[in-house]
Amino acid sequence: MSFTAYAQSNFSSKLIGMGVVVSDVERSLDFYVNGIGMVKAYSFKINEDFGKRSGLSNGAPTEVTVLKLENSPEANEWKLMSFGKKATHSKSKFIQDDTGVQYITINVKALKPVIERMKAKNVKFLGSTPIPLNQKSHFVLVQDPDGTFVELIGPME
Repeated sequence: MSFTAYAQSNFSSKLIGMGVVVSDVERSLDFYVNGIGMVKAYSFKINEDFGKRSGLSNGAPTEVTVLKLENSPEANEWKLMSFGKKATHSKSKFIQDDTGVQYITINVKALKPVIERMKAKNVKFLGSTPIPLNQKSHFVLVQDPDGTFVELIGPME
C-alpha cells in the first residue's frame, strides 16, 4: 500500500473540529465542562433551511455548543449538538464494540483534580484506572453520558 504525502499548505487550519450528537446537551455539557474541565467557546444554530441545503440533516434544526480545552484560536473544537433523542444502538462496553469514533484522548497537567470532579459526579472509572503509563504519567478511562470513551493522560499532581 502506498500513501501520498500532501503538503500541509493544502489546509487552511491545522485543527480538526469534531461534531458529536448527544442525547442530552445539558448532561453532556455538565460532564465535559464541570467534569473534564473544558470551556464553552461559543454556540450557533443550524436552522431548517441550512440543515437541509447542506445535507447535515433532513431539515431538523439544532444548536451547536462548541467546547475547547482552552478558549483560544489554536484549540480544537468539540462541538455538541442534540436532536432530542437517544441513540439507536447500545452503549459500548469496550472500544472494539462498535465502529466509528469511539474515543478521544485528553492530556492534562494534573489528573488528581479531574479525578476528584469525576468522582463527585459518580462517573465510573473503567478497567483498573487510574494506572501508571510511565514514571511521569497515569492513564484514566471514563465514558461520557452517551458512551464516548475519554482517555485522560497526565501526571497525578
